[in-house]
Amino acid sequence: MPDVLESPDAGRRDRGLTSEPEALATQSNATFADRSGSDARAEEPILLFQHVSKWYGPVIGINQVTLELRPGITGLVGHNGSGKSTLLRLAAGLMRPDLGDVTIAGHDAWSADAKRHVGYCPELDTFYEEMSGRQFVLTMARMCGYAYDEAFRRTEETLELVAMGDRADRTIAGYSKGMRQRIKLAQALLHDPELLLLDEPLSGIDPIGRRESVELFRELARRGKCLLISSHELEELEKLTDHVAIMAAGRIAAVGTLTQIRDLLDDHPLSIRIASDQNRILAAALLELDDVGGVDRDERHLVVRAKNPRRFFQCLAELVVDRMIEISHLETLDESTHDVLGYLLGGRSARDA
Repeated sequence: MPDVLESPDAGRRDRGLTSEPEALATQSNATFADRSGSDARAEEPILLFQHVSKWYGPVIGINQVTLELRPGITGLVGHNGSGKSTLLRLAAGLMRPDLGDVTIAGHDAWSADAKRHVGYCPELDTFYEEMSGRQFVLTMARMCGYAYDEAFRRTEETLELVAMGDRADRTIAGYSKGMRQRIKLAQALLHDPELLLLDEPLSGIDPIGRRESVELFRELARRGKCLLISSHELEELEKLTDHVAIMAAGRIAAVGTLTQIRDLLDDHPLSIRIASDQNRILAAALLELDDVGGVDRDERHLVVRAKNPRRFFQCLAELVVDRMIEISHLETLDESTHDVLGYLLGGRSARDA
């Protein structure tokens, strides 16, 4: 039996997602090759969705999702109702798909063999509130089938790992939201799973706790774990990983690094704020460019809506040199994860989700 958090295979590297680039918007499977080495494609994915759909009566939870994950951290983002929680529950083997297959390390996700590879932290929690944190985690370890001594050892190691060792004797009923999140994570780590499914794990945690959690997630990834982290805290998720799976209307709209996703958005407008010593002349010149969809003016700046950012910036450089216009300010307004998500959700801002 490996020690808690011992890498299942010390030879494996922290790898990203694999697949080939697909068209955006209409594709349910958009993944990208982001790994090196000839063995990358040969390695079996830890989590694999193949054309998976799930209905709740007449309502579609997820629709024709194809996704594969290997060791590393992937952020799962999307507004409420996009299908994130359904995808996580299917991966955890808590429900069966109506169509398609979900496998964990080659096993059907519904099977006991698959569940041995999975640690799951749901967004909502239901504890035995009268227990202490230590009693709860120890009980979960015993329910995993460990003998008492082994269960106690794993309980103590995981409590220390999530920074709850000195607070675990308090009753759960008196825990803060952040402490409850840590206890959920401790029970998910008890059996040293290869795959961790974390639904909003940063919610309710104080800034210091968030930093500690982010460091822990990175360490788990370095040890060969595969983490799928659902979050509305997009800024925090962006600090944790640039690898994201974006869900919209029950489908995977895109998977890859933020840079790769941005490359797929060349047909979507990018907003740029520009200031120069000749704003009126510059605005007129910009409107002549094919890639400019509009220019707004205020007292000091121009806000340009441009398609195909690479081509626009090339044309802008040529324009200011030819017209001898001095640019005093140049700033893109929507490079964050929020705005990438907004584009993919059909123009909605993720802040409004």
